[in-house]
Amino acid sequence: MSGDSDCTRTSPSVGSPSDNEFLPDRPKYVCSLSPDLITKAREELQEKPEWRLRDVQALRDMVCKDYPSLGTCLDDAFLLRFLRARKFDYDRALQLLVNYHTCRRSWPEVFNNLKPSAIKPVLESGFVTVLPCLDPEGRHVVCIRPDRWTPSNYPITENIRAIYLTLEKLIQSEETQVNGIVILADYKGVSLSKASHFGPFVAKKVIGILQDGFPIRIKAVNIINEPRIFKGIFAIIKPFLKEKIANRFFLHGCDLNSLHQNIPPVILPEEYGGTAGKLDISAWNELLLASEEDFLHDFSQLVLPCDSSPHDMLVSGDADEKQCDDSLRGMKAQLYYCY
Repeated sequence: MSGDSDCTRTSPSVGSPSDNEFLPDRPKYVCSLSPDLITKAREELQEKPEWRLRDVQALRDMVCKDYPSLGTCLDDAFLLRFLRARKFDYDRALQLLVNYHTCRRSWPEVFNNLKPSAIKPVLESGFVTVLPCLDPEGRHVVCIRPDRWTPSNYPITENIRAIYLTLEKLIQSEETQVNGIVILADYKGVSLSKASHFGPFVAKKVIGILQDGFPIRIKAVNIINEPRIFKGIFAIIKPFLKEKIANRFFLHGCDLNSLHQNIPPVILPEEYGGTAGKLDISAWNELLLASEEDFLHDFSQLVLPCDSSPHDMLVSGDADEKQCDDSLRGMKAQLYYCY
């Protein structure tokens, strides 16, 4: 994710066969997808290789015309993430890009000083990791274990920072852009006091990012070992979920056979009845921490303007905070009831 984010430069017209010749300082896109994934992208995402650069240029022109102060990277590879996430619908891809920046600008506790070394304690705790093997659909499995978090050590926003950086690393892969990801969340040992940290305000922010503010396709969310308290947690989350995403939640309880119907044992660690050995978090931690300089460079391309903000923002600010605070009081009662 690198390149010139200055919309004032002259852009070639949409469909120009030599777009990159006019932009020598912008990296030339080279597709890394296999023939099978090119076919999959065509069928599922409406991505046509012969029109790909034309589509990217169309989105770039829209950004420069409608949001000249957005402060975004305009590289082909970066903009492709948003087109793929919205099946090459220009308008929806543009709104996703705007939301991506709006989310980053609206939650400084999460996005200020965002780099792997800053969330090393979260990584070392094993709160979030990525399984080493892909599932049969070629998707990475992101494993989240809330029981590994001790609230007295750091706030919940640190966990969100770690999840966000994990997704940023995964979405760099074109294969992930096409195939999407699967989430495995283990709620074993989650107590009432820990669940109370995930109130409506945090829930709305996180769901807003995952649904409408980040260019990744979440294909399934598998919940394992959820206690009774999860009914209260899900009651907080569900109002913010779109129907399509809500239908991708699978609650397995302690039934590993049910989990194995969605994620095969061959890629799961022993902790979840799999045959892939003990869960090892070190490989993913090392990969993420080794990407420090890449993240610093990539995020430096995303300028956060302080004197203007794009219209049609996803997050509406203080009014929503007050509304969420009011909701939290009601939700806490429900959490206690479920507990």
